[in-house]
Amino acid sequence: MLKKYALLLFFLLIFKSINAQLELSAYSEISIVTAGPGTALFEAFGHSAIRVKDPMFQFDLIYNYGMFDFNQPHFYTNFVKGKPLYRLGRYDFNDFLVNYNQDKRWVKQQVLNLSQSEKQAFFNYLEMTVLPQNSDYLYDPYFDNCATKLRDITTLVLKDKVVFKDIHFDKNQSFRQLMNQEISWNSWGSFGINVALGSKLDQKTTLEETMYLPKYVFSIFKNSKITLNEKSENLVKTEEIVLNFKDLEQKPTIFSPFLIFLIFGIIGLLITFSDFKKHKRTNWLDTTIFFSTGIIGVLIAFLWFFTNHSTTPNNFNFLWAFAPNFFVGWFILKKNPPKWISKYAKVLVIFLLIIPILWLTKIQEFPISVIPLLAFLFIRYLFLSTKKSL
Repeated sequence: MLKKYALLLFFLLIFKSINAQLELSAYSEISIVTAGPGTALFEAFGHSAIRVKDPMFQFDLIYNYGMFDFNQPHFYTNFVKGKPLYRLGRYDFNDFLVNYNQDKRWVKQQVLNLSQSEKQAFFNYLEMTVLPQNSDYLYDPYFDNCATKLRDITTLVLKDKVVFKDIHFDKNQSFRQLMNQEISWNSWGSFGINVALGSKLDQKTTLEETMYLPKYVFSIFKNSKITLNEKSENLVKTEEIVLNFKDLEQKPTIFSPFLIFLIFGIIGLLITFSDFKKHKRTNWLDTTIFFSTGIIGVLIAFLWFFTNHSTTPNNFNFLWAFAPNFFVGWFILKKNPPKWISKYAKVLVIFLLIIPILWLTKIQEFPISVIPLLAFLFIRYLFLSTKKSL
């Protein structure tokens, strides 16, 4: 019987596609679906999608803006360049639930309080966008993703009928602060993201901009209003827990960035103290410092100047991960490095002194886990800057 209805729906959709979309019944529902966080870094922020259900036509579909294809031509190159192509996918809602049930991630649904024409408008827009020629879009994790799409579609369909609200909104939160609430500060994922992304991420968010995270889509839709029959009513008609699981947390690693940098910093300080007392310089330590910070600096410069990522420019992490360090490292390798190295080290000391100012003024926040490394670098560069001969 289900196959019969599915086949009927298929031919109806084909038949109607030229002139108009399938007319939803009065029993249809448009819902915002929010999934909880997973254990992997890319799952840590949760997920958002739109559900369209119509029992009269026996279909229950999910419209998912989080689809991508690893086998897509130039996928990895486009991702690195800041041009990742994602697409809108449409499939059965039960299939959508399978993975979340297996991963034990909660799923919640918010049925929107819409008129029949508004439900139809949502459906028409989604059906038009899911067509192969319209389904791809340039993904941006902060400004154009699976969560912001739901905000934008709702605004497009309802226009000024919808008023987004959230009683818990904090106007002093930046994009970076909101992001860091979702991932452990002492994880390599958090370290990598915070090093790679620049000061644009430290701008304060508006209410609408917080909806780059699924949890805020859920919260804001819950508190928002819609004008229905000339009356202000709740945007969400009913709320339901589809899959009931506890929030999952990222598994901590023994070799966390803070621990690694702390151990390296302590060893480095002990070596520096020994070098100071013995009037010598440990070559391998300086080589490690200059090459490692230089390589990170080159990556920062590449993301800043040679990609289209919206949040990688103006990245003040270059003050400690300075790209020229990589080239200076070759001079450090020499038995008798040039005398200008001490002056160069003084510049690096000044750069490190600027970091606390930028951090305290919130021009840009830096990874907390890097603090032990910054403290060590300051002492080591200060030592190198005072040596007349290296």
